[in-house]
Amino acid sequence: MSDLKLWYSSPAVGWGQGLPIGNGRIGAVVMAAPQREVWSMTEVTYWSGREEAVPGPFGGKEALRRMQGLFMAGDYAEGDRLAKQYLQPEKRNYGTHLGLCEIVFSFDSPDRQGEAEKEGERAGNEEARFRRGLDLDRAVAHAESQTGGCTLLREVFASHADDVVAARIWSESPGGVSFTLSAAGGTGPFIVRSVNGDTLEFQAEAREQVHSDGTCGVRAEGGIRVVASGGTLNCRDGRLTVAGADEAWIYFTVSTDYQHAGADLQAQSARSLEQAAAKGYASLRADHIRDYRQEFCKVDVRLGRSEISDLPTDRRIALLQQNHSGDPELFALFLQYGRYLMIAGSRADSPLPLHLQGIWNDGEACRMGWSCDYHLDVNTQMNYYPAEIVNLGESHLPLMRYIEALSRAGRVTARDFYGSAGWVAHVFSNVWGFTAPGWDTSWGLNVTGGLWIAMHLIEHYEYSQDRGFLEGQAYPVLKEAAAFFLDYMTIHPAYGWLVTGPSNSPENSFYPEGHSGENRQLSMGPTMDQVLVRELFEFCLNAAALLNKDEELQVQLGEAIHKLPPLQIGRQGQLQEWLEDYREAQPEHRHLSHLFALYPASRITPEETPELSAAARVTLENRMMQDELEDVEFTAALFGLYFARLHDGERAYRHISHLISGLCLDNLLTYSKAGIAGAESNIFVIDGNFGGTAAIAEMLLQSRAGEIHLLPALPADWSTGSVSGLCAKGKVEVDMDWKDGILTTATLRTFSAGTITVRSGEHRSTLLTEAGGSYTLNSRLEQLQVG
Repeated sequence: MSDLKLWYSSPAVGWGQGLPIGNGRIGAVVMAAPQREVWSMTEVTYWSGREEAVPGPFGGKEALRRMQGLFMAGDYAEGDRLAKQYLQPEKRNYGTHLGLCEIVFSFDSPDRQGEAEKEGERAGNEEARFRRGLDLDRAVAHAESQTGGCTLLREVFASHADDVVAARIWSESPGGVSFTLSAAGGTGPFIVRSVNGDTLEFQAEAREQVHSDGTCGVRAEGGIRVVASGGTLNCRDGRLTVAGADEAWIYFTVSTDYQHAGADLQAQSARSLEQAAAKGYASLRADHIRDYRQEFCKVDVRLGRSEISDLPTDRRIALLQQNHSGDPELFALFLQYGRYLMIAGSRADSPLPLHLQGIWNDGEACRMGWSCDYHLDVNTQMNYYPAEIVNLGESHLPLMRYIEALSRAGRVTARDFYGSAGWVAHVFSNVWGFTAPGWDTSWGLNVTGGLWIAMHLIEHYEYSQDRGFLEGQAYPVLKEAAAFFLDYMTIHPAYGWLVTGPSNSPENSFYPEGHSGENRQLSMGPTMDQVLVRELFEFCLNAAALLNKDEELQVQLGEAIHKLPPLQIGRQGQLQEWLEDYREAQPEHRHLSHLFALYPASRITPEETPELSAAARVTLENRMMQDELEDVEFTAALFGLYFARLHDGERAYRHISHLISGLCLDNLLTYSKAGIAGAESNIFVIDGNFGGTAAIAEMLLQSRAGEIHLLPALPADWSTGSVSGLCAKGKVEVDMDWKDGILTTATLRTFSAGTITVRSGEHRSTLLTEAGGSYTLNSRLEQLQVG
C-alpha cells in the first residue's frame, strides 16, 4: 500500500495545494511550507442563516392547474408569468456553510515569518530539503523540512475515534522545535483568548451578508492546546509560543450550537482537549489509524504499474495532461483518494452529509451567488454515487437522515406551493429545512430535486438488502413522495400521459416548436422528471407488496405507472430531454440530467434497449462536439459514467483522464472553471472527485437486481490488474483479477440468498447463492469453488 500517497517536493502556497484531512465532522486543509504551516479549519454544521418560513403568495392547487393548462396549450409566456408569481420566492436568510478559522504556525522565530514564502521557494528547488504529503493508508498528513542542517518533522490527523485534530512536531536535533501558533477567523465575529498557559480558546459565529442578513448563524466555541517536551511554552496575547523544545503536540476541537441551543460549548471543547491530552498523542494516533482502516482497507485496486509513480503528484497530473495515458496507478490513487475523502467527510455518525465542498471550504462558493450548500440537481447526488460500490455504505447514512429531515420540511412546501399532499423539495437545500423553489424559475423550479436525492434511499437498500431500513426509513419517505406526485401530476390532453410540471430540465433551456424569440426553461413532463417518477412509483409498488401493506396505494401506483410517458428518441437521433422534441437553446450545456435513465438507473442498457443506448450515445456526442462545451468537473465525471454504462471503456477512460489532468487542483481536488454558471474563479467542488471515483469503479464492475457484470468497460491502459472488495447490488462483495484485458478469476462473497447472473465478455453464468457463501469463477465463469 506504499503507493497510496499524495506527495510534493514544493511548499503549499495556497488552499488549492493544501491537503485535506477530516473526521466526518471537523475538517482541515493543511498548507505546509518549510517555515510556515496553515490549517484551514472547518466544521460541517458551521452555517450562516436560520430556519424561517417562506412568505407567499401561494396559489395552491388552483394556480397549479391554471399554469399546467397554459403550458399544455403552448402558452409559455403566460405560464411562465404565473410561475414567477406563485412559484418564485424571495431569497432571505438561506445561509451557506462557512470556513471556521485558520491556525497559523510560524516556525523558528516570529521575525522569520516574512521570509516564509522565499524560504519555501528555495526549498522547492532542492527536493531533499522539503517534502510534504498525505498518506491515504493511515489518513495522516506530514511534512519534512531541513534548515541549517536541522530536520523538522510534522504530522497531523483528524481523529474520528476521539473527535479531535491532533498534530506532532519534532526534530532530529535536541531542542530543535520552535514555533509560534495563532488563530484567526474568517467571516463573522472571532474572539481568541489565552487560558492556563497552554491553551487558546476561541468563540465564533457564522455570519455573512451574501446569503443572509449578517445577523444570524451557528455559534462555535473551541480550543487549541499545546503540550511540549523540553524547552519553554508561553501563552499570551492570543498566541502560543514554543521555544527550544524536543517535541510538541497540538490538539484542536470545536463544538457548535447547531441543534443544541443553550449547550455549554466551551465546557464540551475543554473536556475534549483534556481527554486528548490525557490519552496522549501516540494512543490517539493508534486509535485513529485503527478506526480509519476498518473502512479504508475494505477495497484494494491495482490497475497496472507506472514508471512515473515515484514522481510528485502534481508532476504526475501534468504528465497525464500531456500524454493522456501511461500512469494507471494514478487512476487507482484517484479512486482510493475518493474513498479517503468520503471516509474523512462522511461517517455513520456525522451530523450532516457532504455538501458542495464535502466538509471543507475554500471560501469561494460561499462568497458569491452559488452558496456552499446542498445542490439537489446532481452535485449532492454525485457526492454519494460511489458510496455503495466502493464498500462505504455506512458513509451513506448521514445522507439518509438528511433526506428524512428534508421530507418533513417538504410537507409544508407541498401544501403551500402546490396544495398537494406528501412532500417536495426543489433545486437546492440548506441545514435549515429549505425546500421551496429557488428564487428564479429558470433554474429554481426543479420539482424533482427532492425526489432525485431520495433515490439514494433506494440505492442504499438495493445494495444492503436491509429490510429494517426499508420498512423504517426508505419506504415511509418514498411513500410520501409518491403521495405528492400522485396528487400534483396531471394528464396531458394531447398525449394522455401523466406528467409533471411546470418544471425544468436542470438547468437547461429550449426553443418551443413554432415559437420565435426568447428561449424557455419551463415545460410539462421533462424527461428527467418522468424517469424519477417511474423509479419512485415502481419501487414503492414493489416495496409495499414485499412489506404487505398499503393495498389501495398499490392499485393507484399500478394505474399511474401505465400512464407515464415513455423514453423518446428525437429527430436528431438523440434521447429526448423534454416531452416535446424541442431545439436546445444551449447545446453546450453542462447538465445531462435526462441521462439518469442510463446512470445511475439501469433503464437504458446496450443489451436490452439498444435503440435507446444509441440515442444516449448521440446525446453525448452532440455535447462533445460543441466548441463552447461547459467543461466542468461533474460533466467530465458524468461522461465517464455514461460511457462506462455504454461499455465504452476507451471513451470513459478519456473523460476521467481529462477530469484528473484538466479539472483538478494540485491537491487532486476537482474544481469548476471560472466563468461557468457565474463562477468568479476556479471553485473547488468535490462532486468531481466522487463522480470520478464512481466512474472508475463502474468501469470495473456494474450491477443491478440479480445481475453482476465484471469488467464491462475496461480500457487498454488497465489491461492487467486486480481489485478486491467492490460491492454489487444484492449485498455481494467481488474480488477479481484480469490479464491482457480478460478476466482470469473472480470471487463473489454473498450475504443474502438468491439467484445471480454473472457476465464477463461473452460469458454468462447463473449462481444460486446462500447467505455467507463464497463462489470462485474462472475466466469462462465456471465455478471452481464453493465456500
